[in-house]
Amino acid sequence: MDDHSPAPVHIREMTLADCPRVAEIRVRGWQNAYKGLMPRSYLDGLDVAAELPRRRAHFTQAGEGVVNLVAQWAGEVVGWSCHGPYREGERRTGDAELYAIYVAPDRIARGVGRALLRNSVARSAAAGHERMLLRVLRENASARRFYERAGFLADGAEEPFEIEGVEVPEVRYVRLLGGTGGP
Repeated sequence: MDDHSPAPVHIREMTLADCPRVAEIRVRGWQNAYKGLMPRSYLDGLDVAAELPRRRAHFTQAGEGVVNLVAQWAGEVVGWSCHGPYREGERRTGDAELYAIYVAPDRIARGVGRALLRNSVARSAAAGHERMLLRVLRENASARRFYERAGFLADGAEEPFEIEGVEVPEVRYVRLLGGTGGP
């Protein structure tokens, strides 16, 4: 199959066995998505081998309501998302939060991210959450467009974030769920 041929994207719950591929997708995703937005030395220093124990720990110690999903394309895991209860500091609210969504760089703009987001939104609505919130780097224009096309709107909240002394603030986005489905 040609790499540019359309292929169905299958979304399923992540398993512990997916952690090595998810660690790779997360590291490569950061290096690709945040190029020019974060210090290059930081991005170059990200390491899949170092990320793997963190992914395993996050997966095995996920709290109640945390859902890790993977996207498969022709049998290969090519994307990952994680959502769960909204974190307002140490306080939990009745809202859902998209904690992470990453797609293998060679599968970006092929519907993988949309399928993951659609599934996370639908699961959050089915769980009774009225809203889903997420944070995105303020200067990440392509990610902001992606979320806006999916019905998320910036709500004016901004959170400081710093990498190696460089400010990379995040803005918060929100989408009303109301059980209406996905992006």
